[in-house]
Amino acid sequence: MTQSNASLPLSALEQKDDFISRHIGPSPDEQQAMLAALGVDSLDTLIEQTVPGSILLKDELALSDSRTEQDVLTELKTIARKNTINRSMIGMGYTDTIVPNVILRNVLENPGWYTAYTPYQPEVSQGRLEAILNFQQMVLDLTGLDLANASLLDEATAAAEAMTLCKRMSKAKKANVFLVDENLHPQNISVIQTRAEPLGYDVVVGDVSSLIDEYDAFGVVVQYPGTYGHVTDYSALIEKVHDKKALFCAAADIMSLVLLKSPGELGADVVFGSAQRFGVPMGYGGPHAAFFATRDDYKRSVPGRIIGVSIDARGNKALRMAMQTREQHIRREKATSNICTAQVLLANMASFYAVYHGPDGLKTIASRIHRLTSILAKGLQQKGVSLVNGTWFDTLTIELSDADNAYQNALNAGINLRPITAHRLGITLDECTDRSVITKLWDCILGEGHGLSVESLDAELSNSDDTAIPAALKRESAILQHPVFNSYHSETEMLRYLKQLENKDISLAHSMIALGSCTMKLNATAEMIPVTWPEFGQLHPFAPLDQAKGYQLLLNGLTEQLKAITGFDDICIQPNSGAQGEYAGLLAIRNYHLANGDTERTICLIPASAHGTNPASAALADMKVVVVKCDDKGNVDINDLRSKAEQYSAQLSCLMITYPSTHGVFEEGIREICDIIHANGGQVYMDGANLNAQVAVSKPADIGADVSHMNLHKTFCIPHGGGGPGMGPIGVKAHLAPFVANHPVVTIEGPNPANGAVSAAPWGSASILPISWVYIALMGAKGLRAATENAILNANYLAHELAKDYPVLYTGRNDRVAHECIIDLRPLKEISGITEEDVAKRLMDFGFHAPTMSFPVPGTLMIEPTESESKAELDRFIEAMQVIRNEIRQVESGQIDAENNPLKHAPHTVADLIDPQWDRPYSREQGAFPVARLLTSKVWPTVNRIDNVYGDRNLFCACVPMDAYTEN
Repeated sequence: MTQSNASLPLSALEQKDDFISRHIGPSPDEQQAMLAALGVDSLDTLIEQTVPGSILLKDELALSDSRTEQDVLTELKTIARKNTINRSMIGMGYTDTIVPNVILRNVLENPGWYTAYTPYQPEVSQGRLEAILNFQQMVLDLTGLDLANASLLDEATAAAEAMTLCKRMSKAKKANVFLVDENLHPQNISVIQTRAEPLGYDVVVGDVSSLIDEYDAFGVVVQYPGTYGHVTDYSALIEKVHDKKALFCAAADIMSLVLLKSPGELGADVVFGSAQRFGVPMGYGGPHAAFFATRDDYKRSVPGRIIGVSIDARGNKALRMAMQTREQHIRREKATSNICTAQVLLANMASFYAVYHGPDGLKTIASRIHRLTSILAKGLQQKGVSLVNGTWFDTLTIELSDADNAYQNALNAGINLRPITAHRLGITLDECTDRSVITKLWDCILGEGHGLSVESLDAELSNSDDTAIPAALKRESAILQHPVFNSYHSETEMLRYLKQLENKDISLAHSMIALGSCTMKLNATAEMIPVTWPEFGQLHPFAPLDQAKGYQLLLNGLTEQLKAITGFDDICIQPNSGAQGEYAGLLAIRNYHLANGDTERTICLIPASAHGTNPASAALADMKVVVVKCDDKGNVDINDLRSKAEQYSAQLSCLMITYPSTHGVFEEGIREICDIIHANGGQVYMDGANLNAQVAVSKPADIGADVSHMNLHKTFCIPHGGGGPGMGPIGVKAHLAPFVANHPVVTIEGPNPANGAVSAAPWGSASILPISWVYIALMGAKGLRAATENAILNANYLAHELAKDYPVLYTGRNDRVAHECIIDLRPLKEISGITEEDVAKRLMDFGFHAPTMSFPVPGTLMIEPTESESKAELDRFIEAMQVIRNEIRQVESGQIDAENNPLKHAPHTVADLIDPQWDRPYSREQGAFPVARLLTSKVWPTVNRIDNVYGDRNLFCACVPMDAYTEN
């Protein structure tokens, strides 16, 4: 007889690990059913059969026990309250902003937006794609250029990308100098220098208007307006730059471009910057979307992703990622940038900010900021305070005999200013600034009793010309004329527009997204809630450290958690994507070798099974890639590895290896592989893309890795955000710790202070780190082990069931897979003509986003279910794949036509269902409702299959008229 809850003791009722069962999808009964299908009696047995005994952990992780959501959030709120939120007027590329509540609630806090994946399957991503296209159009309008991408990681890394584009595209082919204006934000200068050094570029910092006469340069970059506030007409300098066959780049403030002549109109070739102040919180440094625009001539060298307009099978306009495979999947080690460098969720927020406010609203906001800056300046000048800059948009640099006194007065009044020198302070205004703040600033700088009045000075300015913006630099060209920016200004209309777009996409709110290597797992609400707490969102990344005590506690706590999980001696938090983590880790290895005098160690061994970003990251670190063979079981060919390691022993820098492998297996020889590299003087870089199969069952550092990045947006539950954000901190052994990134503005304790930055902010995208901290605290040691065990269980169950219809390409010991499996569709293609793309598109008709397609092996699907999916959901996916296999059999047997069948026409839309000209040899019901459950829970693709070739041949990457989406 079951004991009633009423008779249970209190100890049995105080459940501390409820969250574990909520995060892990399969119930205990479902776990037992899957284990039975696999012929094993327990999870422990399955793990012993799957993970090599030489690396299997015997002890529990040194982490706390699982805790309740309430306990963890209460503790985190206590930590958050240790942050001091002053009015930030530091500037330097980060300003306070007002996030429209309709965007806050319906986008940033909405799993329909933040749990979606990169739009590689565009038919079920049209909502996100439209929002990103709006972002590109917004950037084109404001920058005055021809082509914009879908966002980059941050302004500083965009600056580095601008430099490399200049090097590739400049006609000054013999030039090796990149000129950096001294008025660039310091973090931009540092990241440029970090990127340039391994590539062998000479970066010269100074007054570029003079330097251009001294040097043969391939490119020039300026800040517009400058870091100290100057608004400069660069048109004459641009002519000089072009006369020398170099390219001109401008780091632009997006809000200032509402009022300033666009850099494109001045003649700039590349314009980039941060879209943060368009409704994205500062968040102690991120995540924020950078924008990047250039001329059409350079489209083949634009970094990252570009959204373009194509047509679908019915000839209707449809959106897709243009040239989406040109880098990692084609160029590999010849890649010039990394495609995994977007901040889509934040780009969407910025584009929606522009849609909501429209051109008139943005002009009002920008004009108010500028007007208040001019009122502040006029008052200071009337009282004898000197301004360093005679022109400005929102930033003043003031000269004082005792700047420290004014700085301290401002601190006492709850305002952060920018300390520059003993006699100079910087003040940057934003859309949160009001009249009372101006009065406070006068009080702090001039002392009370100054007699200044905002109203009287405003009246004086109304009767005079505004000379703060030079007449030649005042914007005359129109912005944001497209209907999308002029249609949704009421909250009702905006809400409906957001919902309309959301309804076009598949996210984790709909169904499992079993993308191999991408780990699309639960992003629990309790983990997400702290992201929008003001204590985390409203802090400037360069605020005094004593105002960021809560963040420092969080960072230190997360560091200790990650060290316990990975076994590394230290963690560098700065990289703000997985690809950035790869780059940062390789730089640490490079700098370690250089410090030891090993200047010849430049060879990077990479297995053929490598994660796609690896060769590109190696190229950015100036390493020569040598590919290592894999055997027919998907393992690294150890004999080939040993041969090449010995061949290049004197030049060997490192091995980049993904573990478990991208082929989805735990390689038995991983310790031997690491030993071979170390014996030949190299370092082991372990790609952490598949860390979800290692947590609490093995540790990268114990296996033999010297450095590894951790995709917090995979293993540790930061959501993918429709293609970004992410975080990729790196763990390092003690000998590499001095060589990781530091920062020019906020010195990080530990690494060499002279080390350059790899990202704009000292701790990357800090505002999303609470997600991972909460996840680890909620799960505890026991929960993390259970998560990994169930990820491996789910993958093996899926592989076992799918193997009845599809060959599983690679398996490890005991024919087990790790956390993912690859099914091979090439044999079926040979006999039926049905391709992996046909299967991927057909899965949309069942309400599923396709697994990873044609990577790492062409003609395959790589499937990773994660631990968060229940057996019921796995069975629904298996059912869909079984139905698809039967349809393929019908093609094989000739029962249905090889071209006119449900697979070739997939996905099916409402337009298909109501088409009066339906002439296909299968029913509409079979096309749109291939299984009965879809009659009550259908996710409709809003476009038919998209013509990729048309989109690339007719590249168009801006908004089209709304009626074009319905034209045939």
